[in-house]
Amino acid sequence: MPSIGKIAVVTGGASGIGKATVERLSAAGATVICADIDVTAGQKMVSEAGNNSGAIDFLKLDLTDDDQILEFANDVIEKYGKLDILVNAAGGGDIEPFIKNDPKRFDWNVALNYLGPVNLPHAFLPAMSEAKEGKIVYVASDAGRVGSGGETVYAGAKGGIIAFAKSLAREVARFKINVNCVCPGPTDTPLLQTGPEKMLEALISAIPLHRFAKPEEIANAIQFFADADSDYITGQVLSVSGGLTMVD
Repeated sequence: MPSIGKIAVVTGGASGIGKATVERLSAAGATVICADIDVTAGQKMVSEAGNNSGAIDFLKLDLTDDDQILEFANDVIEKYGKLDILVNAAGGGDIEPFIKNDPKRFDWNVALNYLGPVNLPHAFLPAMSEAKEGKIVYVASDAGRVGSGGETVYAGAKGGIIAFAKSLAREVARFKINVNCVCPGPTDTPLLQTGPEKMLEALISAIPLHRFAKPEEIANAIQFFADADSDYITGQVLSVSGGLTMVD
């Protein structure tokens, strides 16, 4: 299996795309730390892991808390001695017109979708650069590539992450660390289901394949960027959207 012996961290790992990614990497042989703010869901995932090839561990992580990010990174390196794969899958936002947004939510949105995913690799890079290998995968969004009405601040943060990932890829290539982005289109996750029913129906009609993505389909793309098959790919953005966005 391609990930045997690898240590991986997946943020947002207790639900949706993150959960599917934890299961996918574990099935490939990696030891996966599921990092999530939801302790109950994270612990449940560990208890239900079953006979996956790799182990699954859980550590609480709030990506909007800078001090907790540093403590989390230190705990992972102290316990496992290294980090091979970092998947930033946590995210969220409010689905409503921008004019109706509560400005008090802007800081939270940017902290969760941009600043947290920036601070986390910063905490891990000393260990990863010393090892001179590693994979960093960002779950961004096609909203960050082409815009998305009703997710304006979220789209802005995800667009920032795409630019950040490309820039980081240039900086850390000399350490043999690859940085890439997977941009899901509409995916059947708890976040999507908070949207208005008419909006969801319109989305399905607009998608050429006429359905939402399954979290497992996004996880397959993440797994590709996390293993050796993508060793010569860095600074790239892959849309997994059923054809909704066809961006050069």
